[in-house]
Amino acid sequence: MPFGVHPGFLIILLIIVLIVFGPGKLPELGSAIGRGIREFRRESDKIIDEVKSSTTEKESAPPADEVRPKETSPTVSSDTSKASTEAAKSDTER
Repeated sequence: MPFGVHPGFLIILLIIVLIVFGPGKLPELGSAIGRGIREFRRESDKIIDEVKSSTTEKESAPPADEVRPKETSPTVSSDTSKASTEAAKSDTER
């Protein structure tokens, strides 16, 4: 008894389906059902992957209250850097 269905019921159901659709349409019907199931699985897998990726992105990003601004280093003008470089050279020459 697969899925809790009596085997006699399955035989009667198959006979009714054969009478309604005919032997020529059964292969087409089976392939259409198979395509529908494959498409459903593919789309459900996409949704599952999307949900998993969005949850991992949220876990890896720090919460908004913990975000700190980047520390900036002081800007050195080119005139000052030349003077400090020359002063360092003169100190090392002594």
